[in-house]
Amino acid sequence: YNSIQIGYKQVPRQKLTKPELGHLDKTSIVPLKYLKEYPIDNVEDFTLGQIINVQDFEEGQFVDVTGKSIGKGFAGTIKRHHYTRGPMTHGSKNHRAPGSIGQGTSPGRVFPGKKMAGQLGAKQITVAKLKILKIDSKENLLIVKGAVPGKPGNLLSIKPTVKV
Repeated sequence: YNSIQIGYKQVPRQKLTKPELGHLDKTSIVPLKYLKEYPIDNVEDFTLGQIINVQDFEEGQFVDVTGKSIGKGFAGTIKRHHYTRGPMTHGSKNHRAPGSIGQGTSPGRVFPGKKMAGQLGAKQITVAKLKILKIDSKENLLIVKGAVPGKPGNLLSIKPTVKV
């Protein structure tokens, strides 16, 4: 398949590993911290070392924004899957417990995909169809309508929307 690799954030050579440096030295590109591959239709539209900026987008265009969501640590079933809690009174000891996790001897196992406690957040999330409200060419900024994944300062991947 045809694809391009885009790099971001120039760093000193000693900050990268030898394999990363070897990969970048093949094309005589400056050391870059972040690399990401994007599939494309036509390779001839791009040249080696080409700088891609916000000029490639236009106001009113819809984009998909991908990033790492905010991590919330190890969460129980109430917070992670919106389970309801048990009764708090009348001798109940099932306050925030998940409840039954399956049948008994038959099948004698927990089915895959059972919603249980575990890591919440810190996953790659794509928010689809965000509209570009404004483009600031001077500062190389895109202003989009809607929420983007992650914390302020997160690295985001922006591409034209796939769904119409």
